Amino acid sequence: MAARSHTVEPSRLAFGAWCHATDRHIGEGDIRASYSADRIGMGQPIRKPFRYAGDLWVCVGTGPAGAEAYRLVHPSLYGGIARTYAERCRDGDRARSDQAGFYDGITVRHAGRELVMVGPAIIFVAGEEAQLTLF
Repeated sequence: MAARSHTVEPSRLAFGAWCHATDRHIGEGDIRASYSADRIGMGQPIRKPFRYAGDLWVCVGTGPAGAEAYRLVHPSLYGGIARTYAERCRDGDRARSDQAGFYDGITVRHAGRELVMVGPAIIFVAGEEAQLTLF
């Protein structure tokens, strides 16, 4: 099943540049800055999630074509069985072929609270973001 895509302002996907003077990225977009696959795999809190369509999201993959992300919800709102990354990895190939995506149902921590990643993943691509027309 191919991932759905959403178009966002290109600045949200900007790689930015490393500034040695401040020891941080300058000009990095909020979607790319939320990349947390490395932290999820190590059981560490995720980086600051980004907002899209009123929901919190976290990025798990980036590249020239865009960024792959999962929505974050409170555990009480997740309809399945939430589990840690390590527990999900025990499912092996079955987890990798899950229609909802590998990260679906994985618990993460941010700002001292537990959240659950909900799939399927969305690919965010650069372009003109759709504008809501009221008339």
